[in-house]
Amino acid sequence: MPGLRDLQTAFAAHLGGEDRADLVDAVIGDGIAAASRLRVHRHHVRRSLEGALASTFPTVHALVGEDFFRGMAQAFTLRELPRQPVLAEYGEGFPAHVADYGPAASLPYLADMARLDWALNLAFHAPGAGRLRAEDLAGVAPDRLVGSRLPLAAGATVIQSPYPIDRIWRATRPGALPEPVSLEEGPSALLVLRRADDAGFLALSPAEVSFVLALDGEARVEEAAVAAFSLDQRFDLSATFARLVAAEAFAALQQKSPGW
Repeated sequence: MPGLRDLQTAFAAHLGGEDRADLVDAVIGDGIAAASRLRVHRHHVRRSLEGALASTFPTVHALVGEDFFRGMAQAFTLRELPRQPVLAEYGEGFPAHVADYGPAASLPYLADMARLDWALNLAFHAPGAGRLRAEDLAGVAPDRLVGSRLPLAAGATVIQSPYPIDRIWRATRPGALPEPVSLEEGPSALLVLRRADDAGFLALSPAEVSFVLALDGEARVEEAAVAAFSLDQRFDLSATFARLVAAEAFAALQQKSPGW
């Protein structure tokens, strides 16, 4: 009888699609042949993973339909099994898989929709605490504020695409009115973040993208503003900052210096 580690390795290979004769002796048939029992279990695992992917990537699923999505998901599960026990954490590599999936070549925006779905999934499961709120800035001197660093809150990320992925996403929502979306309406940039009870996104202008990415790269507010102004002189720092704070896009201040 092989040891536990060898059994685990063989079982993982079996779930990956490799029939392992060395597992048969380790499985009790109990009315069903051991080989059949192993195949049934592998089928159940595969279908469970496909269902998890459909839940995590609902926009992709809605765009391509059940049969196409199942084939794409099956191909993904054959090359990548979960590394964590929580299925919500499964699928990080799926957007790259979609980009490389031959049958999806006629849908060039599909990989970006998968990236958006994954970002929304991460934001939804991010902790709700530790976010900067407007009241946290009460009494903060303006010169202190512009000299501060404000990284994005947990789960927040910027998704950029040459396609209008925000409009495509809205068109796939249940109950959405039929409305044609032209791929020539892109590009788009979205700040994906956690909300009170779900996840959502804000559309950003190119200057706002520059501002947000600079802040998340540990630039100070004034430095990020300079980067945004250099891209677009019409950039409205006050309005952009107020909108981002209202959306709780930033991590909470770690500590307050004297004079804040």
